[in-house]
Amino acid sequence: MQARAGLKPVVIAPLEGGQLQGKGVLVENFPGVAGVTGPAIVFDMRKQAAEFGTRFLEEKVTTIDADATGKSFIVTTEKHQVVAHTIILATGADSRWLGVAGEYQYRGGGVSSCATCDGFLFRDKPVVVIGGGDTAMEDALVLARTSSVVTVLHRRDSFRASHILAQRVLEHPNIQVKWNTTVVSFDGSNTTDGEPMLSSVKVRNVNTLEEEDLAVEGAFVAIGHDPNTKYMKEGLLDMDQGGNVITQPDTCKTSVPGVFAAGDVADRVYRQAITSAGSGAMAALDAERWLRESGLTF
Repeated sequence: MQARAGLKPVVIAPLEGGQLQGKGVLVENFPGVAGVTGPAIVFDMRKQAAEFGTRFLEEKVTTIDADATGKSFIVTTEKHQVVAHTIILATGADSRWLGVAGEYQYRGGGVSSCATCDGFLFRDKPVVVIGGGDTAMEDALVLARTSSVVTVLHRRDSFRASHILAQRVLEHPNIQVKWNTTVVSFDGSNTTDGEPMLSSVKVRNVNTLEEEDLAVEGAFVAIGHDPNTKYMKEGLLDMDQGGNVITQPDTCKTSVPGVFAAGDVADRVYRQAITSAGSGAMAALDAERWLRESGLTF
């Protein structure tokens, strides 16, 4: 969008990309997309942007700071420095993981961190949700509409989620709860095509230390997200307690003029590819308007 407006955008990002790039299964919740994986969508997006003149620097950003004049920004990567008049932060948020055996192996093969994204894949199948906060409650309620049975695993004896969400989970006939329970490992096998496929989750009671295997085909880890904002100079931008960039109402503007934020780095609620794409378009429009109003020419 910025390239089409006559600007000179540079996308600075490592090749491994974000959550969409790492989504090897088919993407089913992006309008107009059917039978396509995340990496294929990212490839088409990059190709389209490049055709309009967008340049790419395939490196990880290490720091961002304002220059001495305060009129531009210095973006430092592992090998280069880029001076920009405006910045759009779209670094996303990383899902928190348990770090237990099999978790990484079966990601995309039954283990997920997004019930809204992947829940439909487990229609009429047993699944587990790991967590005790609002996200876990919401995921369990979403999955209960389609999965055969939903088991919530929580390491404590009470939820930390809001009362109303917790009550809905406890009263739902399709949801059962295992208190004082942690995950030991994710287990399964490979399909005939060599793809990993989850078949069970080994759990342990924290009080009795007894272990059991739960036969499930889907496991949703819902223990929170960490926004990718550690590269920002401390105090440069206003952030909430969770590290999400705070934007001004109805805009993508941050507390620093000329810096905008889009996607999961600022979004604590929706965290969907389509909402990230939409806020990216908003940020591009906000940035172009800010440059024009500031009288910056190229």
